[in-house]
Amino acid sequence: MGKKRVIEKGGSATGQGGKTRAQSKGSKRRISRGILNVQATYNNTLLTLADDTGNAVAQSSSGSLGFKGAKKGTPFAAAKVGELLAEKAMLMGVKEVSVVVRGVGSGRESSIRAFTSKGITITAIEDRTPVPHNGPRAKKARRV
Repeated sequence: MGKKRVIEKGGSATGQGGKTRAQSKGSKRRISRGILNVQATYNNTLLTLADDTGNAVAQSSSGSLGFKGAKKGTPFAAAKVGELLAEKAMLMGVKEVSVVVRGVGSGRESSIRAFTSKGITITAIEDRTPVPHNGPRAKKARRV
């Protein structure tokens, strides 16, 4: 009736053969400096690592790590994303990054702190949160 499955219980961040998730995919590019884009919304935190010209090299989000629902927007989930992307960056040889932050979510600071905890230097932090200049007309007041 088919092959029997063997279920191994181990660390959650391991991929094939005891490697971490970041090490399971081999890094193709070698860059020394990069740009870390942090988009922190209320529902999720997305981190993208780009080279100096702006081409995306690696990315991760709290949803891709397995967090679901309201837990995706937490600082803890953002810290895990920062650690994972820092491991990927170290495999590529990144030494220093400049950070661009967008959004008002709770994962703004914790993702950057986790990224720097792996030993990558931050040269600049820039806040580019989009602010509407009055924007479209607001909805009319709700009558109850």
